[in-house]
Amino acid sequence: MTATLSDLQRAELRIELERQLQRLERSMKFTDLAARPVELDQSAVGRLSRMDSLQNQIMSQGLKERETGRLAQLMEALRRCEVGTYGVCTSCGGGIPYERLFVFPEAPECTGCVR
Repeated sequence: MTATLSDLQRAELRIELERQLQRLERSMKFTDLAARPVELDQSAVGRLSRMDSLQNQIMSQGLKERETGRLAQLMEALRRCEVGTYGVCTSCGGGIPYERLFVFPEAPECTGCVR
């Protein structure tokens, strides 16, 4: 089954994918800075400050993992745009509704296959 997207909808969604990719890449630069190793200079900061720094580093590392996963999803969606399979469910081959792609433009599956 082919996608139910019009050419205009497909173009709008591609622009949104590219916009989200740029935004994510900017965010990832800041996450990389926050996830770098924590300096454990005992004389420079107190014990609680070091603990806060370590906790922030761990949270930043988790964010980095989620961002890396989202980056892969966005890149795959853009690849599907290039080969003409964007908007087609990767599981059942049915069309993914525009409304779903409007909310989650990187979605590879229709709502029926996600469950």
